[in-house]
Amino acid sequence: MRVAIVHYHLHTGGVTRIIEHSVSALQAKGIRVVVLSGEAPAGQDWKSPTSIVSSLAYDTLDHSGVTPRQLAGELDAAAREALGGPPDLWHVHNHSLGKNLSLPGALHQLAESGQRLLLQIHDFPEDGRPANYRRMLDTIGRGDPEHLSTLLYPQAGQIHYAVLNSRDLDALREGGCPAACLHVLPNPIWLGEPGEENHPRKRTSGPFYLYPTRAIRRKNIGEFLLWSAVADTGTRFATTRGPLNPAERPAYERWRSFSAELGLPVQFGIGEEYAGSFESLLRSADSLVTTSVAEGFGLAFLEPWLIDRPVTGRNLPEITHEFEQAGVELNGLYDRVEIPVDWIGLPVLEKKVQAGLERVLGAYGRKPVPEDAARTLGAWIRNARVDFGRLDEPLQEQLIRMARDSVGARTEIEPARLVIPDAGIRQIHRNRKAILDAYSLGGYGEKLTGIYHSMQNSPVEPPGALSGTAILDCFIAPQRLHLLRS
Repeated sequence: MRVAIVHYHLHTGGVTRIIEHSVSALQAKGIRVVVLSGEAPAGQDWKSPTSIVSSLAYDTLDHSGVTPRQLAGELDAAAREALGGPPDLWHVHNHSLGKNLSLPGALHQLAESGQRLLLQIHDFPEDGRPANYRRMLDTIGRGDPEHLSTLLYPQAGQIHYAVLNSRDLDALREGGCPAACLHVLPNPIWLGEPGEENHPRKRTSGPFYLYPTRAIRRKNIGEFLLWSAVADTGTRFATTRGPLNPAERPAYERWRSFSAELGLPVQFGIGEEYAGSFESLLRSADSLVTTSVAEGFGLAFLEPWLIDRPVTGRNLPEITHEFEQAGVELNGLYDRVEIPVDWIGLPVLEKKVQAGLERVLGAYGRKPVPEDAARTLGAWIRNARVDFGRLDEPLQEQLIRMARDSVGARTEIEPARLVIPDAGIRQIHRNRKAILDAYSLGGYGEKLTGIYHSMQNSPVEPPGALSGTAILDCFIAPQRLHLLRS
Protein backbone atom coordinates (compact mmCIF):
# COMPACT_ATOMS: atom_id res chain seq x y z
CA MET A 1 0.00 0.00 0.00
CA ARG A 2 1.17 3.55 -0.82
CA VAL A 3 -0.01 6.39 1.44
CA ALA A 4 0.39 10.18 1.13
CA ILE A 5 0.06 12.07 4.41
CA VAL A 6 -0.81 15.75 3.96
CA HIS A 7 -0.40 18.68 6.35
CA TYR A 8 0.27 22.41 6.04
CA HIS A 9 3.54 22.31 7.98
CA LEU A 10 5.74 20.20 10.23
CA HIS A 11 6.30 22.67 13.06
CA THR A 12 6.81 21.29 16.54
CA GLY A 13 3.38 20.51 17.99
CA GLY A 14 0.61 18.00 18.44
CA VAL A 15 -0.31 17.26 14.82
CA THR A 16 3.32 16.94 13.77
CA ARG A 17 3.91 14.50 16.61
CA ILE A 18 0.91 12.43 15.45
CA ILE A 19 2.27 12.39 11.90
CA GLU A 20 5.62 11.12 13.17
CA HIS A 21 3.91 8.36 15.12
CA SER A 22 1.80 7.46 12.08
CA VAL A 23 4.80 7.19 9.77
CA SER A 24 6.65 4.95 12.24
CA ALA A 25 3.65 2.66 12.64
CA LEU A 26 3.01 2.44 8.90
CA GLN A 27 6.62 1.76 7.96
CA ALA A 28 6.78 -0.99 10.59
CA LYS A 29 3.96 -2.70 8.69
CA GLY A 30 5.66 -2.36 5.34
CA ILE A 31 3.46 0.45 4.06
CA ARG A 32 5.20 2.93 1.79
CA VAL A 33 4.52 6.48 2.95
CA VAL A 34 5.45 10.08 2.17
CA VAL A 35 4.56 13.24 4.08
CA LEU A 36 3.55 16.16 1.86
CA SER A 37 4.08 19.45 3.68
CA GLY A 38 3.96 23.12 2.80
CA GLU A 39 7.15 23.77 4.74
CA ALA A 40 10.32 21.87 5.54
CA PRO A 41 10.51 20.31 9.02
CA ALA A 42 11.75 22.72 11.69
CA GLY A 43 13.86 20.21 13.62
CA GLN A 44 17.03 18.49 12.56
CA ASP A 45 15.88 15.10 13.83
CA TRP A 46 12.96 14.69 11.40
CA LYS A 47 13.41 11.28 9.83
CA SER A 48 10.18 10.70 7.91
CA PRO A 49 10.22 10.74 4.07
CA THR A 50 8.97 14.18 3.10
CA SER A 51 8.19 16.16 -0.03
CA ILE A 52 7.67 19.92 0.15
CA VAL A 53 4.71 21.36 -1.77
CA SER A 54 4.98 25.08 -1.04
CA SER A 55 1.43 25.78 -2.26
CA LEU A 56 0.17 23.68 0.67
CA ALA A 57 1.47 26.11 3.31
CA TYR A 58 -0.73 28.59 5.17
CA ASP A 59 -1.91 31.15 2.64
CA THR A 60 -2.06 34.91 3.12
CA LEU A 61 -5.14 36.85 4.14
CA ASP A 62 -5.79 37.92 0.55
CA HIS A 63 -5.55 34.29 -0.60
CA SER A 64 -3.15 34.86 -3.48
CA GLY A 65 -2.17 31.20 -3.70
CA VAL A 66 -2.72 28.61 -6.41
CA THR A 67 -6.13 27.42 -7.54
CA PRO A 68 -7.58 24.18 -6.15
CA ARG A 69 -6.96 22.48 -9.51
CA GLN A 70 -3.31 23.55 -9.50
CA LEU A 71 -2.82 22.40 -5.90
CA ALA A 72 -4.44 19.03 -6.63
CA GLY A 73 -2.06 18.58 -9.54
CA GLU A 74 0.98 19.51 -7.46
CA LEU A 75 0.00 17.15 -4.66
CA ASP A 76 -0.62 14.30 -7.09
CA ALA A 77 2.71 14.85 -8.86
CA ALA A 78 4.69 15.04 -5.59
CA ALA A 79 3.04 11.90 -4.23
CA ARG A 80 3.64 9.91 -7.42
CA GLU A 81 7.30 10.91 -7.56
CA ALA A 82 7.95 10.05 -3.91
CA LEU A 83 5.96 6.80 -3.87
CA GLY A 84 6.84 5.50 -7.30
CA GLY A 85 3.21 5.59 -8.36
CA PRO A 86 -0.18 7.03 -7.38
CA PRO A 87 -1.09 6.76 -3.68
CA ASP A 88 -3.66 4.15 -2.77
CA LEU A 89 -4.88 6.50 -0.07
CA TRP A 90 -4.54 10.15 1.01
CA HIS A 91 -4.43 10.85 4.75
CA VAL A 92 -5.08 14.58 5.31
CA HIS A 93 -4.88 16.42 8.64
CA ASN A 94 -7.13 19.38 9.52
CA HIS A 95 -8.18 20.05 5.95
CA SER A 96 -11.22 22.11 7.03
CA LEU A 97 -9.52 24.57 9.37
CA GLY A 98 -9.22 27.42 6.86
CA LYS A 99 -5.45 27.70 6.88
CA ASN A 100 -5.20 27.18 3.11
CA LEU A 101 -8.27 28.09 1.10
CA SER A 102 -7.28 26.01 -1.92
CA LEU A 103 -6.91 22.73 -0.02
CA PRO A 104 -10.62 21.81 0.43
CA GLY A 105 -11.28 22.32 -3.28
CA ALA A 106 -8.16 20.37 -4.23
CA LEU A 107 -9.26 17.43 -2.09
CA HIS A 108 -12.74 17.59 -3.58
CA GLN A 109 -11.21 17.23 -7.03
CA LEU A 110 -9.16 14.26 -5.90
CA ALA A 111 -12.32 12.66 -4.51
CA GLU A 112 -14.19 13.32 -7.77
CA SER A 113 -11.44 11.46 -9.61
CA GLY A 114 -12.00 8.43 -7.36
CA GLN A 115 -9.10 8.95 -4.95
CA ARG A 116 -9.59 7.55 -1.43
CA LEU A 117 -9.34 10.19 1.28
CA LEU A 118 -9.05 9.87 5.06
CA LEU A 119 -9.82 13.32 6.47
CA GLN A 120 -8.55 13.45 10.06
CA ILE A 121 -10.01 16.41 11.94
CA HIS A 122 -8.17 17.51 15.07
CA ASP A 123 -9.82 20.96 15.28
CA PHE A 124 -13.13 22.14 13.88
CA PRO A 125 -13.51 25.74 12.66
CA GLU A 126 -17.03 25.61 14.12
CA ASP A 127 -15.55 24.99 17.59
CA GLY A 128 -14.32 28.37 18.81
CA ARG A 129 -12.59 29.49 15.60
CA PRO A 130 -15.13 31.87 14.05
CA ALA A 131 -12.55 33.94 12.15
CA ASN A 132 -11.41 30.84 10.27
CA TYR A 133 -15.00 29.85 9.49
CA ARG A 134 -16.02 33.35 8.40
CA ARG A 135 -13.03 33.68 6.10
CA MET A 136 -13.94 30.44 4.34
CA LEU A 137 -17.63 31.33 4.17
CA ASP A 138 -16.91 34.71 2.58
CA THR A 139 -14.42 33.34 0.03
CA ILE A 140 -14.63 29.74 -1.09
CA GLY A 141 -18.13 29.40 0.38
CA ARG A 142 -19.50 32.34 -1.67
CA GLY A 143 -21.50 33.39 1.38
CA ASP A 144 -23.55 30.18 1.28
CA PRO A 145 -23.07 27.73 4.22
CA GLU A 146 -24.36 24.81 2.17
CA HIS A 147 -21.91 25.48 -0.65
CA LEU A 148 -19.13 25.66 1.93
CA SER A 149 -20.26 22.27 3.23
CA THR A 150 -19.60 20.65 -0.15
CA LEU A 151 -15.94 21.67 0.20
CA LEU A 152 -15.34 21.18 3.91
CA TYR A 153 -17.37 17.99 4.37
CA PRO A 154 -17.59 15.97 1.14
CA GLN A 155 -19.36 12.64 1.50
CA ALA A 156 -18.88 9.51 -0.59
CA GLY A 157 -17.89 5.90 -0.05
CA GLN A 158 -14.23 6.65 -0.77
CA ILE A 159 -14.13 9.53 1.75
CA HIS A 160 -13.69 8.59 5.41
CA TYR A 161 -13.35 10.78 8.50
CA ALA A 162 -11.28 10.25 11.64
CA VAL A 163 -11.89 12.22 14.83
CA LEU A 164 -10.39 12.27 18.31
CA ASN A 165 -13.42 11.57 20.49
CA SER A 166 -17.10 10.72 20.65
CA ARG A 167 -18.12 14.39 20.87
CA ASP A 168 -16.68 15.05 17.42
CA LEU A 169 -18.04 11.72 16.20
CA ASP A 170 -21.53 12.80 17.22
CA ALA A 171 -21.14 16.11 15.37
CA LEU A 172 -20.31 14.35 12.09
CA ARG A 173 -23.11 11.85 12.69
CA GLU A 174 -25.51 14.76 13.05
CA GLY A 175 -24.15 16.04 9.77
CA GLY A 176 -25.16 12.77 8.11
CA CYS A 177 -21.84 10.90 7.89
CA PRO A 178 -22.48 7.15 7.47
CA ALA A 179 -21.12 4.97 10.27
CA ALA A 180 -19.01 2.97 7.81
CA CYS A 181 -17.10 6.13 6.88
CA LEU A 182 -16.58 7.47 10.41
CA HIS A 183 -13.83 6.46 12.84
CA VAL A 184 -12.64 7.48 16.31
CA LEU A 185 -8.85 7.61 16.30
CA PRO A 186 -7.58 8.85 19.70
CA ASN A 187 -4.07 10.24 19.90
CA PRO A 188 -1.33 7.91 21.09
CA ILE A 189 0.32 8.78 24.41
CA TRP A 190 4.07 8.43 24.73
CA LEU A 191 6.67 10.30 26.81
CA GLY A 192 9.45 7.76 26.53
CA GLU A 193 10.37 5.01 28.92
CA PRO A 194 9.53 5.59 32.62
CA GLY A 195 12.32 7.23 34.59
CA GLU A 196 13.89 5.94 37.75
CA GLU A 197 11.51 7.89 39.95
CA ASN A 198 8.15 6.12 40.20
CA HIS A 199 6.57 7.66 43.27
CA PRO A 200 5.23 11.07 44.34
CA ARG A 201 7.83 13.77 44.95
CA LYS A 202 9.10 14.11 48.51
CA ARG A 203 8.08 17.59 49.44
CA THR A 204 10.72 19.89 50.96
CA SER A 205 8.50 22.99 51.02
CA GLY A 206 4.86 23.86 50.35
CA PRO A 207 2.94 22.16 47.52
CA PHE A 208 3.96 23.05 43.96
CA TYR A 209 1.22 23.07 41.30
CA LEU A 210 2.37 23.24 37.68
CA TYR A 211 0.13 24.01 34.69
CA PRO A 212 2.01 22.54 31.68
CA THR A 213 0.46 24.65 28.96
CA ARG A 214 0.79 27.56 26.62
CA ALA A 215 -1.33 30.05 28.50
CA ILE A 216 -3.92 30.93 25.85
CA ARG A 217 -7.41 32.15 26.74
CA ARG A 218 -9.28 28.84 26.63
CA LYS A 219 -6.83 27.45 29.19
CA ASN A 220 -8.70 29.58 31.75
CA ILE A 221 -5.66 31.07 33.49
CA GLY A 222 -7.88 33.17 35.77
CA GLU A 223 -9.11 30.03 37.50
CA PHE A 224 -5.51 28.94 38.08
CA LEU A 225 -4.86 32.33 39.68
CA LEU A 226 -8.00 31.97 41.81
CA TRP A 227 -6.51 28.85 43.38
CA SER A 228 -3.27 30.67 44.05
CA ALA A 229 -5.20 33.48 45.76
CA VAL A 230 -6.89 31.13 48.26
CA ALA A 231 -3.98 28.73 48.81
CA ASP A 232 -2.12 28.27 52.08
CA THR A 233 1.05 30.27 52.61
CA GLY A 234 4.02 28.55 51.01
CA THR A 235 2.08 26.97 48.15
CA ARG A 236 3.61 27.67 44.74
CA PHE A 237 2.06 27.81 41.27
CA ALA A 238 3.58 28.06 37.79
CA THR A 239 2.72 27.86 34.10
CA THR A 240 5.24 26.50 31.61
CA ARG A 241 4.91 28.67 28.49
CA GLY A 242 3.43 31.88 27.17
CA PRO A 243 1.42 31.93 23.94
CA LEU A 244 3.11 32.15 20.54
CA ASN A 245 0.05 33.62 18.79
CA PRO A 246 0.30 37.44 18.94
CA ALA A 247 -3.49 37.65 19.31
CA GLU A 248 -3.22 35.74 22.61
CA ARG A 249 -0.48 37.89 24.13
CA PRO A 250 -2.62 40.79 25.49
CA ALA A 251 -4.75 38.49 27.69
CA TYR A 252 -1.62 36.68 28.89
CA GLU A 253 0.21 39.91 29.75
CA ARG A 254 -2.90 41.16 31.54
CA TRP A 255 -2.88 38.11 33.80
CA ARG A 256 0.83 38.48 34.47
CA SER A 257 0.35 42.12 35.51
CA PHE A 258 -2.70 41.27 37.60
CA SER A 259 -0.86 38.46 39.39
CA ALA A 260 2.09 40.75 40.16
CA GLU A 261 -0.22 43.50 41.41
CA LEU A 262 -1.90 41.13 43.88
CA GLY A 263 1.36 39.45 44.85
CA LEU A 264 0.08 35.99 43.92
CA PRO A 265 2.56 33.08 44.28
CA VAL A 266 2.60 32.35 40.54
CA GLN A 267 5.53 32.14 38.14
CA PHE A 268 4.62 32.50 34.48
CA GLY A 269 6.52 30.77 31.68
CA ILE A 270 8.79 28.77 33.96
CA GLY A 271 9.59 26.33 31.17
CA GLU A 272 11.01 29.11 28.99
CA GLU A 273 13.96 29.62 31.33
CA TYR A 274 14.29 26.17 32.92
CA ALA A 275 17.75 24.68 32.29
CA GLY A 276 16.81 21.01 32.72
CA SER A 277 14.65 18.73 30.62
CA PHE A 278 10.95 19.34 30.28
CA GLU A 279 10.24 15.99 31.92
CA SER A 280 12.36 16.93 34.94
CA LEU A 281 10.43 20.18 35.22
CA LEU A 282 7.15 18.26 35.27
CA ARG A 283 8.51 15.89 37.88
CA SER A 284 9.44 18.82 40.11
CA ALA A 285 5.74 19.46 40.75
CA ASP A 286 3.60 17.73 43.35
CA SER A 287 0.66 17.77 40.93
CA LEU A 288 0.04 18.93 37.39
CA VAL A 289 -2.99 21.11 36.77
CA THR A 290 -5.49 21.85 34.03
CA THR A 291 -8.21 24.50 34.29
CA SER A 292 -8.97 24.56 30.57
CA VAL A 293 -12.58 25.04 29.44
CA ALA A 294 -12.10 23.28 26.09
CA GLU A 295 -9.80 20.61 24.67
CA GLY A 296 -9.59 18.65 21.45
CA PHE A 297 -8.22 15.41 22.83
CA GLY A 298 -7.12 16.03 26.42
CA LEU A 299 -3.47 15.02 26.76
CA ALA A 300 -3.30 17.08 29.95
CA PHE A 301 -5.46 14.50 31.72
CA LEU A 302 -3.25 11.57 30.70
CA GLU A 303 0.40 12.52 30.33
CA PRO A 304 1.01 13.40 34.03
CA TRP A 305 0.44 9.77 35.06
CA LEU A 306 3.22 8.63 32.74
CA ILE A 307 5.74 10.70 34.68
CA ASP A 308 4.36 9.53 38.05
CA ARG A 309 2.37 12.66 38.89
CA PRO A 310 -1.35 13.04 39.53
CA VAL A 311 -3.48 15.63 37.75
CA THR A 312 -5.95 18.01 39.39
CA GLY A 313 -8.20 20.80 38.17
CA ARG A 314 -11.25 21.23 35.93
CA ASN A 315 -12.95 18.19 34.50
CA LEU A 316 -14.25 18.17 30.93
CA PRO A 317 -16.71 15.25 30.98
CA GLU A 318 -17.28 15.21 27.22
CA ILE A 319 -13.55 14.46 26.91
CA THR A 320 -12.66 12.56 30.09
CA HIS A 321 -15.51 10.04 30.15
CA GLU A 322 -13.70 8.03 27.49
CA PHE A 323 -10.52 8.01 29.55
CA GLU A 324 -12.47 6.75 32.55
CA GLN A 325 -14.06 4.04 30.41
CA ALA A 326 -10.51 2.97 29.55
CA GLY A 327 -9.76 2.52 33.26
CA VAL A 328 -8.07 5.84 34.10
CA GLU A 329 -9.07 7.09 37.57
CA LEU A 330 -9.42 10.88 37.62
CA ASN A 331 -10.52 11.51 41.20
CA GLY A 332 -8.80 14.88 41.56
CA LEU A 333 -11.06 16.83 39.20
CA TYR A 334 -14.07 19.11 39.73
CA ASP A 335 -16.81 19.86 37.19
CA ARG A 336 -17.50 23.47 38.24
CA VAL A 337 -16.17 26.23 40.48
CA GLU A 338 -19.27 27.51 42.22
CA ILE A 339 -19.44 31.25 42.97
CA PRO A 340 -22.52 32.97 44.51
CA VAL A 341 -24.42 34.81 41.81
CA ASP A 342 -24.95 37.77 44.12
CA TRP A 343 -21.20 38.44 44.08
CA ILE A 344 -21.78 39.60 40.50
CA GLY A 345 -25.49 40.24 40.17
CA LEU A 346 -27.90 38.46 37.84
CA PRO A 347 -28.46 41.54 35.61
CA VAL A 348 -24.71 41.71 34.93
CA LEU A 349 -24.63 38.04 34.00
CA GLU A 350 -27.65 38.42 31.75
CA LYS A 351 -25.93 41.24 29.86
CA LYS A 352 -22.72 39.24 29.56
CA VAL A 353 -24.62 36.24 28.22
CA GLN A 354 -26.53 38.27 25.64
CA ALA A 355 -23.38 40.01 24.42
CA GLY A 356 -21.48 36.72 24.29
CA LEU A 357 -24.21 35.00 22.29
CA GLU A 358 -24.36 37.89 19.83
CA ARG A 359 -20.58 37.77 19.32
CA VAL A 360 -20.35 34.02 18.88
CA LEU A 361 -23.46 33.47 16.80
CA GLY A 362 -22.84 36.64 14.81
CA ALA A 363 -19.37 35.44 13.89
CA TYR A 364 -21.00 32.37 12.34
CA GLY A 365 -23.69 34.36 10.57
CA ARG A 366 -26.41 33.59 13.11
CA LYS A 367 -28.51 35.64 15.50
CA PRO A 368 -29.59 34.53 18.99
CA VAL A 369 -33.27 33.82 19.58
CA PRO A 370 -34.93 34.71 22.91
CA GLU A 371 -34.68 31.22 24.40
CA ASP A 372 -30.91 31.06 23.78
CA ALA A 373 -30.13 33.31 26.75
CA ALA A 374 -32.28 31.19 29.06
CA ARG A 375 -30.56 28.00 27.91
CA THR A 376 -27.15 29.58 28.49
CA LEU A 377 -27.98 30.84 31.97
CA GLY A 378 -29.45 27.44 32.80
CA ALA A 379 -26.04 25.89 32.08
CA TRP A 380 -24.13 28.63 33.88
CA ILE A 381 -26.16 28.88 37.09
CA ARG A 382 -27.21 26.15 39.51
CA ASN A 383 -28.70 26.78 42.93
CA ALA A 384 -27.93 30.51 42.75
CA ARG A 385 -24.26 29.79 41.95
CA VAL A 386 -22.44 30.49 38.70
CA ASP A 387 -19.49 28.55 37.31
CA PHE A 388 -16.32 30.66 37.43
CA GLY A 389 -15.03 29.07 34.22
CA ARG A 390 -17.90 30.51 32.17
CA LEU A 391 -16.90 34.11 32.94
CA ASP A 392 -14.64 36.56 31.12
CA GLU A 393 -11.42 38.09 32.42
CA PRO A 394 -12.87 41.26 34.01
CA LEU A 395 -15.40 39.26 36.05
CA GLN A 396 -12.77 36.70 36.99
CA GLU A 397 -10.43 39.46 38.18
CA GLN A 398 -13.22 40.92 40.31
CA LEU A 399 -13.89 37.57 41.97
CA ILE A 400 -10.21 36.80 42.55
CA ARG A 401 -9.83 40.11 44.39
CA MET A 402 -12.83 39.29 46.56
CA ALA A 403 -11.48 35.84 47.38
CA ARG A 404 -8.04 37.17 48.23
CA ASP A 405 -9.30 40.00 50.44
CA SER A 406 -12.05 38.21 52.38
CA VAL A 407 -11.65 35.05 54.41
CA GLY A 408 -15.45 34.90 54.68
CA ALA A 409 -15.84 35.06 50.91
CA ARG A 410 -13.47 32.13 50.45
CA THR A 411 -15.76 29.88 52.45
CA GLU A 412 -18.48 30.36 49.82
CA ILE A 413 -16.37 29.00 46.94
CA GLU A 414 -16.90 25.34 46.08
CA PRO A 415 -14.52 23.58 45.89
CA ALA A 416 -12.74 25.65 48.49
CA ARG A 417 -9.25 25.14 47.07
CA LEU A 418 -7.12 23.11 44.73
CA VAL A 419 -5.98 19.88 46.33
CA ILE A 420 -3.44 17.24 45.37
CA PRO A 421 -5.32 14.02 44.59
CA ASP A 422 -4.86 11.21 47.06
CA ALA A 423 -3.13 9.08 44.43
CA GLY A 424 -0.73 6.55 45.85
CA ILE A 425 1.82 4.49 44.01
CA ARG A 426 -0.75 1.82 43.15
CA GLN A 427 -3.16 4.24 41.49
CA ILE A 428 -0.33 5.92 39.58
CA HIS A 429 0.79 2.53 38.30
CA ARG A 430 -2.80 1.49 37.46
CA ASN A 431 -3.40 4.69 35.54
CA ARG A 432 -0.12 4.42 33.68
CA LYS A 433 -0.95 0.86 32.66
CA ALA A 434 -4.49 1.79 31.58
CA ILE A 435 -3.16 4.68 29.48
CA LEU A 436 -0.44 2.62 27.82
CA ASP A 437 -2.92 -0.20 27.14
CA ALA A 438 -5.54 2.06 25.59
CA TYR A 439 -3.37 4.70 23.90
CA SER A 440 -0.13 2.93 23.02
CA LEU A 441 1.84 3.64 19.86
CA GLY A 442 1.36 0.05 18.78
CA GLY A 443 -2.38 0.22 19.32
CA TYR A 444 -2.56 3.47 17.36
CA GLY A 445 -0.81 1.82 14.44
CA GLU A 446 -3.24 -1.10 14.51
CA LYS A 447 -6.25 1.22 14.52
CA LEU A 448 -4.86 3.36 11.73
CA THR A 449 -4.01 0.48 9.42
CA GLY A 450 -7.39 -1.07 10.20
CA ILE A 451 -9.04 2.11 8.94
CA TYR A 452 -6.88 2.06 5.82
CA HIS A 453 -7.83 -1.53 5.02
CA SER A 454 -11.53 -0.82 5.53
CA MET A 455 -11.24 2.07 3.07
CA GLN A 456 -9.80 -0.18 0.37
CA ASN A 457 -13.13 -2.02 0.25
CA SER A 458 -15.28 1.11 0.17
CA PRO A 459 -17.25 1.93 -2.99
CA VAL A 460 -16.21 4.87 -5.15
CA GLU A 461 -19.07 7.34 -5.64
CA PRO A 462 -19.66 10.88 -6.87
CA PRO A 463 -19.17 13.15 -3.83
CA GLY A 464 -22.14 14.68 -2.07
CA ALA A 465 -21.90 16.67 1.14
CA LEU A 466 -22.58 16.38 4.85
CA SER A 467 -24.73 19.06 6.47
CA GLY A 468 -22.35 21.74 7.65
CA THR A 469 -25.32 23.49 9.26
CA ALA A 470 -26.00 20.50 11.51
CA ILE A 471 -22.31 20.25 12.43
CA LEU A 472 -22.23 23.95 13.30
CA ASP A 473 -25.35 23.58 15.45
CA CYS A 474 -23.57 20.98 17.58
CA PHE A 475 -20.67 23.28 18.42
CA ILE A 476 -22.44 26.61 18.91
CA ALA A 477 -25.31 25.36 21.07
CA PRO A 478 -26.01 28.14 23.62
CA GLN A 479 -25.37 25.90 26.64
CA ARG A 480 -21.76 25.50 25.47
CA LEU A 481 -21.00 29.23 25.72
CA HIS A 482 -17.83 30.25 27.59
CA LEU A 483 -16.95 33.93 27.46
CA LEU A 484 -13.27 33.00 27.24
CA ARG A 485 -14.05 31.59 23.80
CA SER A 486 -16.23 34.44 22.55
